[in-house]
Amino acid sequence: MSSTRPSVPLIATSGVFAIILGLALQSTLADVFSGIALNFSKPYEVGDWIVLSDGTEGRVVETNWRATHLLSASNDLVVLPNSSLAKAQLTNLSSPTRSHGVKLRVRVVPTMAPSGISEIMRTVLLSSNSIMLTPAPTVEIKSLDAQAIEFELAFRVRDFSVAAPARHEVYDLIYRHARAAGLMLAQPKEAAAIAVTQAPVGATAAPRATAVRLVDAVPLFASLTEEEKEALAATMTRRTYRKGEMLAEQGAKLSSLFVIRTGVLIVARKEGDAEVELSRLSPGDYFGEAGLFTGGGEPGTIRAMTFAVVYEVGQAALARLMHDRPSIADDISVTLSRRVKHVTAGNADEGEGASMRSVSWLVGRIRSVFELP
Repeated sequence: MSSTRPSVPLIATSGVFAIILGLALQSTLADVFSGIALNFSKPYEVGDWIVLSDGTEGRVVETNWRATHLLSASNDLVVLPNSSLAKAQLTNLSSPTRSHGVKLRVRVVPTMAPSGISEIMRTVLLSSNSIMLTPAPTVEIKSLDAQAIEFELAFRVRDFSVAAPARHEVYDLIYRHARAAGLMLAQPKEAAAIAVTQAPVGATAAPRATAVRLVDAVPLFASLTEEEKEALAATMTRRTYRKGEMLAEQGAKLSSLFVIRTGVLIVARKEGDAEVELSRLSPGDYFGEAGLFTGGGEPGTIRAMTFAVVYEVGQAALARLMHDRPSIADDISVTLSRRVKHVTAGNADEGEGASMRSVSWLVGRIRSVFELP
């Protein structure tokens, strides 16, 4: 009997220790078993962008038995225990495919028929360089009243990470196309109704006023004085192109700058038997600067995707301004160099692109082309 008495407190102590150890390991074991469950069910993988019900979101950069690591949009590392993830409502924005749907709404003052404004909104989506062509983007009228027509534009992007830049681009295109078509954005629903004096439907601005606005929209001419802009605008020629019509061939050395007033143009380069799309141009964009300022050729063939109105700025008109004030060449060189730096490598020859990124090279080239001192 006496020999068994010492074992009683030992057993009791062991039991208490086991309870304490079990409690201490409870959260760890929960994370481990949750990690095993997540590994089998695979609701996400490394590289996926996920969002939790509490608003936490980020791209999965690491997952192990205990925790999952997310990199947030602000470049912060978020470490989430697997036990918490196993119980959370989770949305995987990268599954079942990497492509991601985006919807945005815009309200427009109804100065023309809804079908006409819908066509302009479809042109907005057609001119985007960021959204996917398949499945085709859509435009839907959501409401109509005396103050506004509300549209919903829906499209897909290749990955969630480019959703925000694509949304920004589409908003910019909405503004540019609406302005080019003479449309006005409407007040929000919550705003009090205000009386807005509208121009008669079908009324257009005078050609000279339109040309001046286009000159204002071109960054290359930002340094011009008001008098110089007026003088340049007075020389611009208005040209129209039908859908599918070619404006310039690949490699063509243009001697004018062309500024888009309305419509969408596509720039595509022929590579062997294939044709690769380089970019799409919208109202306010321009082309021909390579030939006009440096004597270079166009990186691709330019065609009209829709009916387009383009204004031409001739070399002679620019030459007169530069001879009167040669510093214009320096200002244009700086702006042109910045533009070239943002053009993708596939849009121009590597050697030519490297040269045109140099402001000093551009200054010398422009002065040579325009015969400036």
